[in-house]
Amino acid sequence: MKLRCLAIDDESLARKMLEDNIRQVPFLELVGTCKNAFEAIESLQSQPVDLMFLDIQMPGMLGTKFLETLPEKPMVIFVTAYSNYAVESYDLDVVDYLMKPVPLERFVKSAHKALEIKQKNLAAHSSSTVEAPDFFFVYVEYSLVKITISEITHIEGMKDYVKIYLDGANRPILTKSTLKGIEEKLPSRDFMRVHKSFIVKLSKIEAIRTREIKIGHWDIPVGEGNVEELMRYVRHS
Repeated sequence: MKLRCLAIDDESLARKMLEDNIRQVPFLELVGTCKNAFEAIESLQSQPVDLMFLDIQMPGMLGTKFLETLPEKPMVIFVTAYSNYAVESYDLDVVDYLMKPVPLERFVKSAHKALEIKQKNLAAHSSSTVEAPDFFFVYVEYSLVKITISEITHIEGMKDYVKIYLDGANRPILTKSTLKGIEEKLPSRDFMRVHKSFIVKLSKIEAIRTREIKIGHWDIPVGEGNVEELMRYVRHS
């Protein structure tokens, strides 16, 4: 695994030392150097990086202030001659805070810390993106019936029972459950509770009137408290 790096320092000698140190660490890849925050902003727009080695005392904008402006922050290791920013830097959740001149062994230790964070983040992302099954089972007249989530058009709650409407089915599946219980089995990105008694598959919506949704030959009411969320979905579709 390689960490793409950007070195930012207003002093040319400091930038040269950062370049040399980065090139001595096998898993670091230097993609650019900048002498101030404004050059760094331009660089990040064209080539995102995993890790920034960032000076703090720079003309125009402090490194700490520059970091606060970034909507999506890469990992950051501050490299500075000033110790008085240490507390502020940790509030910014940086990887490390190195004092100039930086011994190579200290630099390498800090780089390994960044690599470990990257590996942990990738592992966490990998485990969280495992696809959930596209089905669940419900009880119907003493039998377990498989419901394929992608076939659901909408769901209607009826006190202790729920009707699950499916594409191509002549009639809905009736099961003893609560609407909330079924809702917990559904991917929230694909379904929306539009009424206290109805959940709809968003991709199945054919038309929306002021307080009503049309799916096939069904007219589904929209609750007053659900209108805003439904309109937000429409605006961003």
